[in-house]
Amino acid sequence: MIEISNFIKHYGDFQAVRGATFHVPAGSVAALVGPNGAGKTTTIRTMSGILRPTGGTLRIAGFDLQREPLEVKRRVAYVPDDPPLFESLTVFEHLQFVASSYQLIDWKDEAEHWLSLFELQEKRQTLASELSRGMRQKVAIACAYLRRPDVLLLDEPMTGLDPPSIRRLKETIGQQSQRGATVLVSSHLLSLVEDLCDELVLIRRGQVLYCGGLEKARVEYGGPRQSLEEVFFHLTGLPESEEATSTERELE
Repeated sequence: MIEISNFIKHYGDFQAVRGATFHVPAGSVAALVGPNGAGKTTTIRTMSGILRPTGGTLRIAGFDLQREPLEVKRRVAYVPDDPPLFESLTVFEHLQFVASSYQLIDWKDEAEHWLSLFELQEKRQTLASELSRGMRQKVAIACAYLRRPDVLLLDEPMTGLDPPSIRRLKETIGQQSQRGATVLVSSHLLSLVEDLCDELVLIRRGQVLYCGGLEKARVEYGGPRQSLEEVFFHLTGLPESEEATSTERELE
């Protein structure tokens, strides 16, 4: 469902992604992890069609991003780490806008479902400009789910969410996978994605260090605890103290 081959992205003279190659099987949930400045957000924004690749091939949901960008955008939903909502629209008007833009039919019952699940019912007539950081995140997620996309790209989706909302998000990500969607989750919270994902894409300095099953990575690189954290430090070669204070603030 996601096939990235020799993907390159330059910002002027800076090479943010350097020949990244990875794939994510249909219906799976994959974690995209790496240190600060690894190129995770650049990769996700390019896959969603926001950025243009400098080189390489990106096939999403069976379509070539360069040749068929509209087909890709019809099938992909992207939730950034700080969703840019329409400040003058209410919560419910955001769902209406998505339904109209993507010509959804019989969408209102499902919209009500997501409003209820993410505890947005009381905020349905609230303007986006008046929402908290976590509420804005939940609106963006509800809008993405309403479309029932083939591919979900979630960049730090748990930022700003309280523990109950994180639990609901993890449950719904699993449900999206069960209905056949492919989900790519970028996050620094390794402990939170460890029990959520079945595939792992680990990237550092714009290059993919590992792509494959998470369980396989745990067994081969996870040490005695077979944890994702140990996999991360083993493959990146970073000591724990360096990652905690990392100054790799290159363009994401």
